[in-house]
Formats: sequence, C-alpha cells, structure tokens
Amino acid sequence: MSGEAYLTLMSALPHLGDLFTAKESPCSGYKLATRLKMLSQEDAELLSEIENLLQWSHNPITLRDAEILSRAKKLLPRLQEKSELLAETVDNRLEQRTVLAAMRRRQRGDIAPPTDSLWGYGRWLKHIARYWNEPTFRLEGVYPWLSEAEQLLREDATVELDHLLLRSKWEYLGYIGEGHYFDFEAVVIYVLRWNIINRWTGYSGKAAAVRFTNLVADGFMGLPK
Repeated sequence: MSGEAYLTLMSALPHLGDLFTAKESPCSGYKLATRLKMLSQEDAELLSEIENLLQWSHNPITLRDAEILSRAKKLLPRLQEKSELLAETVDNRLEQRTVLAAMRRRQRGDIAPPTDSLWGYGRWLKHIARYWNEPTFRLEGVYPWLSEAEQLLREDATVELDHLLLRSKWEYLGYIGEGHYFDFEAVVIYVLRWNIINRWTGYSGKAAAVRFTNLVADGFMGLPK
C-alpha cells in the first residue's frame, strides 16, 4: 500500500481516546472490519496473523503452546521484512507472556522450571530457570509492573491482575506508536489498542475470573493475553 492509502485509512478511523475512562468502543467491530478492507491482501493477512497470535480471545482454549510457538516462528521472519518495530512488539509480548506463565506455574506449586523447551518463548527462558525462586525472576528492571503482577497472582486477584496487564499493554503500544501515524505500523497498533479498549468497555469481572480459572494449560495459555 502507498503512504496515501494508509493516510486515507487512518483518517477514517475514530480516535481511540483513553482506556480506563472509555464507556464504549470508539467504533464497532463491524465498522472497524469494514474500514480495514482498505488494506492490501498482504497487509490484511499479516494483521490477521498478528492478532491471532497475540489476542487470546481469537483462539480456542484448547490451543497448545507448541502451536503458538510454531505460529510465532512462521510469522516473525516475514514480519521482520515488513517492520522491525512490529516484530519487536510481537517478540516482546510473547516474552512477557512467558514470564507470566512461569509465575503461574510456580504459584501452582512447581518447585522447578519446566524442562520442556516448548513451554515458553524468547531470551528469558534460561534466566527464569536460573532465578526460579526469586519472586520476579530478577526481571522487574525489565518489566516494572512485574512486582505488582506477582503480588496480585499470589493473592488470586484475577480481575486486578487483568486490569494491570491491560494497562501495561495499552501504555506500551502508545509508546511504540509515537512517530507512526500513517503507515502499516500505525494500523496494527490501532487495531491492537482497539482490541484492548473493546475488551475493557465490555468488561465483566465475573466472566474474567471464570475465564482465568478455566485456563487449564500450563504455558502461554496459562494467563489471559
């Protein structure tokens, strides 16, 4: 797509506003999907793959870690060719998901890290194993919200933890979006933030707690994404 096409698309999308003061989504899912039809087939397919990898609501609860890792390995090389920023974004989200999944395993009573290499993703696997008995695996310097997340997990405060993770993702996407207003990166960041605000405005604490409790897999699927 040309820069002018991205400009036209982004100009047609409503302003998202602030996450926690929003009462409703800035536009319906149907309206968003209609606007996104302006994307080229290549861009539309790439966006769909990113969403399917990162948005837990887009996947069945039976989806296993090995399948998520397989999807990531297929997507990231292609994404790097298109946008290093978006590749880093996906990489960062999967690594954070791995840290949180490790916390959940330990909170359940696992006295040692998993030996199966398919349980997680990214650069922190050996680091997590080394510091398994540290509350935040000594990664609070990398993820400042991790100490609060660990405490909320210990307290079984599922709703509060979900809020914390939503806020963290919202702020991260806002940060990396600086300087990207009318390009493919801007479109992807907008859609990922729309997913967050749509989830927030349709939020049900009871439903979130039930969903959290029913997540029975060990790894990536062990926490809301």
